[in-house]
Amino acid sequence: MFNRTLRRLSAMNSIVFLLIFVIFGTVIYGYVSYRLFDKVDEAMRFRAYNFKIAGGRLAPPVRNRALFDPRIFTLLQDDQGRLVRVFRNEEVDVEHLADLVSHLPPGQIQTRELENHAYRVISIPYRYDETVLETEQGSIDVRNVIAVSVVDSEYDSLRNLLIIIVGGLVIGMLSIILAGYSLARRAMVPIQESWERQQQFVADASHELRTPLAVINSNAELMLRHPSHTVEEESIRVTNIVREVRRMTKLVADLLTLARSDANQSEIKLGLVNLNELIEMIAGQFMPLAEMEGLTLRAATGDRLELTADRERLHQLLVILLDNAIKYTPPPGEIVITGNKQGNSLIVTVEDSGQGIAAEDLPRVFDRFYRGDKVRSREKGGSGLGLSIAKWIVEQHDGKIGVESRPGGGTKFSIVLPVKKLP
Repeated sequence: MFNRTLRRLSAMNSIVFLLIFVIFGTVIYGYVSYRLFDKVDEAMRFRAYNFKIAGGRLAPPVRNRALFDPRIFTLLQDDQGRLVRVFRNEEVDVEHLADLVSHLPPGQIQTRELENHAYRVISIPYRYDETVLETEQGSIDVRNVIAVSVVDSEYDSLRNLLIIIVGGLVIGMLSIILAGYSLARRAMVPIQESWERQQQFVADASHELRTPLAVINSNAELMLRHPSHTVEEESIRVTNIVREVRRMTKLVADLLTLARSDANQSEIKLGLVNLNELIEMIAGQFMPLAEMEGLTLRAATGDRLELTADRERLHQLLVILLDNAIKYTPPPGEIVITGNKQGNSLIVTVEDSGQGIAAEDLPRVFDRFYRGDKVRSREKGGSGLGLSIAKWIVEQHDGKIGVESRPGGGTKFSIVLPVKKLP
């Protein structure tokens, strides 16, 4: 699937680059063509429009340099299509040019080739009342005034430019294809990584849900085998089902949180938060649990710590870290949560004297469903999603979270949160 998508994306990128190149070359060619022929066309129009007959002769022309351009000559055409030249000094073979000026649309300038020469030609209908002109060839009833210019140099320049553009396009095709393929590969990297993470996420979620479902199913089947038993007699199995349902409920809630975060649908409700009060409150809630596990939990905060944040999300963050610390700290152990201000940031640490984390596991502790000791994690009811959610919460507050640990030497999570003000 990815190879097919890569080929399609490469083709699309190459086509886009090719179109850009063609459009750019067309614009350059059109602009150069316009600039080359602009002055010539203007002079031709001026000469054709200013031709006038007075008393059977050519009226004195308006003084303009266009009238003296040696490359432009003027022809007259009567209603029968015969051609005569206007000026004696114009060495023009009229019969030779008859095919050149045939079937000219009025008012439109065209480029025509004749015997290895390029000409610009325009035919303007004669617009004055007196139409009969006396010439050496006799009288002619003028119907059209035709201006012709030799444009060999301009035509050769345009032809050379076209060869350069086409040649550049042909040579550049390989570069365009390579560039399109390279951009497609770079674009596919995050897509492939996202797809692999999603596949892994689904596989891990299925694996995590399979165990509680199996426990619930087996306990329910055992209860069905003894329909006459009382609730008290089946209390162990009921307890197992309730425990696994709670575990599944928490797992589904965590999965929903991560799914919403991936879709940018989780809203952060900012408000002024007193971090001292929040730390002390959560520490007070966990102290009885720590005592039951034979642990010592204490909180230490410095000056008044206030920031703009989502109180509920910070509460969830600290609960995740303290819950992990209690789970993985054997008695007698100590857990310390601290809060201090450093410049424009607040530093929160959760440190324990627990079993620690292996060095090879440290880079992946924030990955979804990753657990260094899978057996002990499962026994403790962990799913490997807590730290992923913690990292997401910190990043939503533009903060940073890090971990320091060594096996048997405890673990320390450090959170840096910027102090923001409400707008």
